[in-house]
Amino acid sequence: MEKTTTLNLRVNPDVKRRAEEVLSQLGIPMSTAIDIYLNQISLTGGIPFAVTLPKAALSENADLMTTDETQRNRCKKHEDI
Repeated sequence: MEKTTTLNLRVNPDVKRRAEEVLSQLGIPMSTAIDIYLNQISLTGGIPFAVTLPKAALSENADLMTTDETQRNRCKKHEDI
């Protein structure tokens, strides 16, 4: 199928970089990965994976921490060692 539509979106630069690293290892361009994702949405009639809250405690989930919280947590774990 010919690609004829342009999709412009804004994403977190760190998330994009990490995704590009994985996709590069897989040999898949970002545009192909997004095309796969959009196709799966139309085929499944929704998000093609479970959308749930993280299982880690909030105090352990670095994605939800501020920079200061992350640093304090690292220092505490270093002291524990």
